[in-house]
Amino acid sequence: MPLDLAALREARPQNTFHYFASTTSTMTEAAHLLGAGAAHGTVILADEQTAGVGRFGRQWISEAEAGIYASILLRLPLAPSDLPVASLLIGLATAEAIQRASQLACDLRWPNDVLINERKAAGILPQLVAEFVIAGIGINVNNTAFPHDLRTPATSLLLASGGRRHSREQLVIELLRSLDNFSELLATGGRESILRAFSAASSYVRNRRVIVEENGMRAITCGLDEHGFLLVRDASGSVVRISSGGIRPDRGETA
Repeated sequence: MPLDLAALREARPQNTFHYFASTTSTMTEAAHLLGAGAAHGTVILADEQTAGVGRFGRQWISEAEAGIYASILLRLPLAPSDLPVASLLIGLATAEAIQRASQLACDLRWPNDVLINERKAAGILPQLVAEFVIAGIGINVNNTAFPHDLRTPATSLLLASGGRRHSREQLVIELLRSLDNFSELLATGGRESILRAFSAASSYVRNRRVIVEENGMRAITCGLDEHGFLLVRDASGSVVRISSGGIRPDRGETA
């Protein structure tokens, strides 16, 4: 069924909603609306994306009426150099919303993957435009199957909960509440509060053997720097900052 926009507007009158039955990408629509003067808290939702975008221009599978495909305009007290902190904040909010709406435990993999049992359930794509962050968020909700050749194996809330369907409207409501909460945490506690929260919520931030996707380097994670970039210790014992790309677990396979 299509999203119940009336229910969302009733539950969240403080947000302005723009809904598309189908669009190329909610990120594109968000950029257009921002250029037309859209405000903080504007929400762009689609029941289907025909050209959903993930990191590095990769395709985000956007099955019609199965997931949450959203872009949300956020005005956050962050410098451009702190964009990674925005990604961590959005990831925290997405994981919290999933857990509240579905009672499924989530893990966070730097910089922008929300995992359930090591399978990707949601992805984050922040984009800085002027003083706004466009928070692109994709959540696999009631999807029943995924391609087997994905870089990271995927799951949905339905699959992870044994076939139980979940309300997409409730998930959007919880997502907006959590974004409010973590935005307030950032405003009152500074970026350090987001770094601490992410480190506590993620099994990947410290003492995890990983492969750095950008160059295939094997390393052990050892925390976040003050801007939200991941620090890893390489085979020589040197600490290296990962400023682009991502990581995957090192299970001994060829890098």
